Amino acid sequence: MRHLEKDITIRRISGIQKDIAELKKISQNPFEKFRSSDVAFKLTQFHLHRALEGIFHIAAHILSRIPGAHAVTYKEMAAQLGEFGILDKNFIEKNLVPMAKYRNRLVHFYAEITESEMYDILQKHLGDFDIFLSAIKKVMQEPKKFGLSIE
Repeated sequence: MRHLEKDITIRRISGIQKDIAELKKISQNPFEKFRSSDVAFKLTQFHLHRALEGIFHIAAHILSRIPGAHAVTYKEMAAQLGEFGILDKNFIEKNLVPMAKYRNRLVHFYAEITESEMYDILQKHLGDFDIFLSAIKKVMQEPKKFGLSIE
């Protein structure tokens, strides 16, 4: 049985939760205030990028311990989380794969990101992180279901 490193996973979960808490604070601003604040826009990019990195670090950690799992890209990681029953395949397709693509957009095409698309994420997609984290917590609580153990 392959071991998940509990401390690493818990630290990543905590980091994601902190970033999402900051994003939720920012999301309380009306769009006009968000749009006129360069600081809010930059903080949103920063915290969103960190939260997405955390998701895919956790995904890579879990998948590296599952026999037969092999993912190179973030999109492949997302798909394999569905294949191994960690997350619902519909959620993967509609939410996690777009997250993977957006992570790449934040890293490689950051100059093209608009205030309105960032604000849309703040208003409509922060709950996606909660769904992901709930699934990971289930893996941590019931690792044997996934052929894993906790170290």
